[in-house]
Amino acid sequence: MNRSLPARTGRAAVAVTAALAVVTAAAPAASAHPARPAGGTLILVGGGLKDDNAEIYREIVARAGGAGSARIGVLTAASVPPSQDPNAADPATCSNSACNGAYYADLFERYGAADAQWIPIDIEHVAAADSDAVVAQVDAMTGFFFGGGDQYRYVTSLLHGDAHTDSKVLAAIRAKLAAGAVVSGSSAGAQIASGPDMVTGGDSYQALRDGSAPGYFEDPTRLGYLPGGGFGFFGPGLLDTHTGTYGREGRAVRLAADTGHDRVFAMDEDTAVEVEHAGTRAESVRVLGSHGVGVLDLRHARSRTDPAGWSVTGVAYSYLTDGDGYDPRTWQVIPADGKRRLRPTGTEPVPTDHDAFYAVDDPDGVPYAFSGTARALAATRVQRTATADTYESAPAFRITFTKRGDFRAWTADGSTAASFADLDLAIAPVAP
Repeated sequence: MNRSLPARTGRAAVAVTAALAVVTAAAPAASAHPARPAGGTLILVGGGLKDDNAEIYREIVARAGGAGSARIGVLTAASVPPSQDPNAADPATCSNSACNGAYYADLFERYGAADAQWIPIDIEHVAAADSDAVVAQVDAMTGFFFGGGDQYRYVTSLLHGDAHTDSKVLAAIRAKLAAGAVVSGSSAGAQIASGPDMVTGGDSYQALRDGSAPGYFEDPTRLGYLPGGGFGFFGPGLLDTHTGTYGREGRAVRLAADTGHDRVFAMDEDTAVEVEHAGTRAESVRVLGSHGVGVLDLRHARSRTDPAGWSVTGVAYSYLTDGDGYDPRTWQVIPADGKRRLRPTGTEPVPTDHDAFYAVDDPDGVPYAFSGTARALAATRVQRTATADTYESAPAFRITFTKRGDFRAWTADGSTAASFADLDLAIAPVAP
């Protein structure tokens, strides 16, 4: 779930009544969705997708058929409907489903799509998700983009209740993906691609201290998850978004440990995980964008809770940046062309960071502290271990990063670590 959805600027929002004119009533579909899709491409962005990120937008257009041919369907049901947006009448500041849909449609056309259309579904127009007319609109598209907001609005508008079955529109999108279409999304629009135990909110410190629980909570710091998950498009592991910006690595590790998952893809902002041949034996992963994606491997992790608090050891932490690949079957990082093995030359020690998860109460905190400490350790030759602590205490938690025998790092400039694989990670409460 996003902490906020920025206001959109650009062309005026299309009128809701005009867009909904295509909607006709239809009986709900009852077919349950399969565990995974097959065949197409997923491009899932960790939020904060910048308008000028040509690499990601053009990749979506290319996977949808290329400039001049791509037809993109834009879904923004995670946004509030126009009736709940106090700025709905102002195209410069509005941030609602129709306004955001028009905004992204315009953006995709500027990046070369032959056509981009808002799919007129939101929490006040749930019936549209079972409209044959909207299904026909979806069937005419070659790619899809899910915008940000609150992923639970996607659950309530495109899935059927506790049964978690597909609406007609979602079933049509799933079929398009299986047939080779691209499905993309940012923030909540990426998170909703999750399978079981989709994260619903929470901050890292509270997650480490208190653990997780199923549900959505009014307290945004409490770690929650939805056991039934989202749409189940993404199969290789759990997903998390806005990772470095909001310091979510801790909550990602805790949720995986609590729910029995052995892998998390923790995506930074303005950065995407691209999955080709999604759901098939040929499935492969590539990273695109300006920051990175953490892969947290818990196959050999051990967690425990004692009177001092919760702790975990044996997590393998990899960090992939632009162009790097990942094979989810072999768990191997594949460095991008142009990156070479890093031979550490740094002689400065890596200081302990005292706000590993960028606490909102710390005026001196900085984003990307967690991955920054790990990359600094990768680049130095004077130590094999570095630490970072939580800003919060009672108890404080310490993260210990260790370069063991299978650790590897890669560089693009010869001195700094662009990417690394299999850094050992442990988290434990600190004695007062």
